[in-house]
Amino acid sequence: MERKELLPQTRNRRRGFSLVELLIVIAIILIILGVALPRLNQARITANEMSAIRSVTVIHTAEQQYMSQYGKFA
Repeated sequence: MERKELLPQTRNRRRGFSLVELLIVIAIILIILGVALPRLNQARITANEMSAIRSVTVIHTAEQQYMSQYGKFA
């Protein structure tokens, strides 16, 4: 009489991610980038505008100080 082995069958498969799983993750990353990049660009534009406003304010203050010290603009 033959005895069948009662050991569980092991799969001879590599462990890892399937192509579908990788494509889903890449799609999610692209969606997040699509949402984030316009907001980051707008934040950069706003920061540049604020920097320009500060620069103009500093120049204006310097002009006012020059006017009060010398009584005229150069």
